[in-house]
Amino acid sequence: MSEAPALDAAINDLGILARRRIEAEILAPVYDELKAELGVERAREILRKAVRRATIATGKAFADKTPGGTNLATFRAIQPLWTKNDALTIETLQATPDAYDFNVRRCRYAETYKAMGLAEIGGLLSCNRDGAFCEGYDPRLKLTRTQTIMEGADHCDFRYRLASAPSSEAPAGD
Repeated sequence: MSEAPALDAAINDLGILARRRIEAEILAPVYDELKAELGVERAREILRKAVRRATIATGKAFADKTPGGTNLATFRAIQPLWTKNDALTIETLQATPDAYDFNVRRCRYAETYKAMGLAEIGGLLSCNRDGAFCEGYDPRLKLTRTQTIMEGADHCDFRYRLASAPSSEAPAGD
C-alpha cells in the first residue's frame, strides 16, 4: 500500500505558510553558498529563476486538476490555500468574472521571513510566485502589483485581470 496519498494529505494540512517556512530553512544555506561563490546578484537571480520555474509548474498542476478548465472564479476558489492559518489578511475590492482586486493588509509570510532573518530574499521566496503561478494556472490571468508589504509598503495591491482568449479564427479577408 502506497503512503503517497497520506503524505499528500499531511502536506496539504500543513498550510502554505508553514511550507514556505520549511522551504526557506532549506534554501537559506543554499542561498548563502551561492552568494559566497557567485555574488549577491547572481545568487538572487538563480533563486528567482528556480522559484519561478517551480511555481509555474505548480500552477500548471493546479490547472490540470481543475474540472471544466480555469478562470478567475476557479482561481479565487483556491485562494484559501494561501490564506490558511491567518497567513494573509485580505480586503477584497472587486470580484467579477474578469477582474479580481484586493489588498493584503497583513502578510504573515513577510513577518515569517523577517523573523527568520531572511527579509533580503523573502520577496524572491514568496512575492515572486504570485505572477508566476498565473502563468502556469491560466496564461490569460495577469497580475499587476505596484507594492508589497515584503518591500516595506503598508499593504500589497493585487490586481488580477482575465484577458479574453485569443481568437483562433483568421481575420476576415478584404
